[in-house]
Amino acid sequence: MVSVADGVRGYLQYLVVERGLAANTVESYRRDLNRYTEVLAARGKTALGDVTPLDVAEFRAALHTGDDNHPPLATSSVGRAVVAVRGLHAFARAQGLTVDDPAHEVAPPPPPRRLPKAITIDEIERLLDAAGSTDDTDPRVLRDRALLEFLYGTGARISEVTGLDVDDLDHLARDPAVRLTGKGGKQRYVPVGSYAVRALDAYLVRGRPALAAAAVRRASPAVFLNARGGRLTRQGAWGVLREAAVRSGKIDVSPHTLRHSFATHLLDGGADIRVVQELLGHASVTTTQVYTLVTVDKLREVYAAAHPRALGSQSSKS
Repeated sequence: MVSVADGVRGYLQYLVVERGLAANTVESYRRDLNRYTEVLAARGKTALGDVTPLDVAEFRAALHTGDDNHPPLATSSVGRAVVAVRGLHAFARAQGLTVDDPAHEVAPPPPPRRLPKAITIDEIERLLDAAGSTDDTDPRVLRDRALLEFLYGTGARISEVTGLDVDDLDHLARDPAVRLTGKGGKQRYVPVGSYAVRALDAYLVRGRPALAAAAVRRASPAVFLNARGGRLTRQGAWGVLREAAVRSGKIDVSPHTLRHSFATHLLDGGADIRVVQELLGHASVTTTQVYTLVTVDKLREVYAAAHPRALGSQSSKS
């Protein structure tokens, strides 16, 4: 009968050789599985075939609570350890080392539900103003303003924006919308607001030609160009946003902040969640529903202002 220790060594070797996992990931799995081996040994289980679903479930519970030698782990760390254990037992069964898979029914804990970050409309306006004016003569300023207006105006992912070509916008004057290509090549049709259209027009007419002229070879077909006439990278777009954020005084801002703000402000304005789902390119409305949690402060504000008994002040009438 194969020992747990031998099974772990074989599984880790499989992850390196066959799966090609990153060294840091394999090392994390090694630590998790070494702890698992120790826990099983303390229960008198040294062979893979002796492990039961109860052993696996109680190991998962112990990760949450901790013990004399280990503090409680965060949910994400518990999830990683359970994934490692499930992988070990699935590997052992596939290789014929065991008959059963005792970890099959023990699922990792669901990740904590994190609210997306969103900033206020006033903060959005300060951020956009910090990027520069559409009346500027500097082509990079015109590009930066157009980039940020487009990100917030469409809720697009940064990769979708940097992947745009000029031909994708050739209809913008008559049809203020754009077709974005999202994850898995899935396309969606997204309207472009008037502010973003004006910023794009200023950039395409007065800014982009100057950047394209700097290209050593033929200029890129990309909408957003860098100072050398090539396609602006995701890192470059991040840099544009970061500089504007610092100037606006709102440092903790990312491209996803603009996407989250786009969704939150639409919902606050009364947009249907199914429409927001389409605009964001979410495959499931469940993903979009997390944005409804962000609007809870808005709900409280409206409730406090509208409900006659919301503020706790009671009539003196008996």
